[in-house]
Amino acid sequence: MTLKRLFRRWLSAGLVLVAPMAMAHADVAADFSKFAGGSKQTVDHSAWNKLLQTYVVPGTDGLNRVRYAAFKAQGQPALKAYIGTLEKVDVAALDKSEQFAFWANLYNAKTIDIVLDKYPVKSIKDINLGGGVVAAITGGPWKADVLSVGGKALSLDSIEHGILRTVFKDPRVHYSVNCASVGCPNLGVEAFTGANLEAKLDAAAKAYVNHPRGFKVEKGAVKASSIYNWFKGDFGGSPAGVLAHARKYADGTLKQELESITAIAAFDYDWNLNDAVK
Repeated sequence: MTLKRLFRRWLSAGLVLVAPMAMAHADVAADFSKFAGGSKQTVDHSAWNKLLQTYVVPGTDGLNRVRYAAFKAQGQPALKAYIGTLEKVDVAALDKSEQFAFWANLYNAKTIDIVLDKYPVKSIKDINLGGGVVAAITGGPWKADVLSVGGKALSLDSIEHGILRTVFKDPRVHYSVNCASVGCPNLGVEAFTGANLEAKLDAAAKAYVNHPRGFKVEKGAVKASSIYNWFKGDFGGSPAGVLAHARKYADGTLKQELESITAIAAFDYDWNLNDAVK
């Protein structure tokens, strides 16, 4: 067995760097766990909104794709300027909903920026920006420090796992962040704001659950996105919890099919870039 395959086996078993990573996420959570209840302060996401509406293309198949080539040629300077503006925000001065929207938008904007820097690529997993031995083995840019907010260096993982999942404890987090992949919940065509957050999270959850890359039933067996396996703890900690979550957002035939199903037969995920060219 190669060292790489052995490492992946250890990683899948939770035997590699679990404690240090958990401690790092806990530190980030502590730094960004304060909300200004009742605050009326908002963040201007209009620049991001304009970029989304220009370069994200909703498909008739239910998958939103990104016009990366055009984005890189015409829109990346505005994207970098927007990210720079967010890095200067006093996050603690925002209420809870405004903070959630802030972090989701920042994560998505920086993910697109990283892809554009390396484009053309087939998958975001082909991009390695450093971030230690785990990143070197598994690929992807998620563990490298790529942002600075409030004087704190942050990776994409820090935002997703240290802040969004840990502080907000809402399974709909997984429908708010996009990893530039076909298998991921859609990158929206409109920015999150504190005002639209609840409606958009519910709509995103419903859209993904009811799309075949979220849940698909064939001959009485369910195939679900690997998101529900990787982060099972966020969905009740068991297949029964995952299925209960799915039933909450499922519509029509899928909802009827899920009523009698008690197990998930398989998990799957497509890491191909969500590129409009393809």
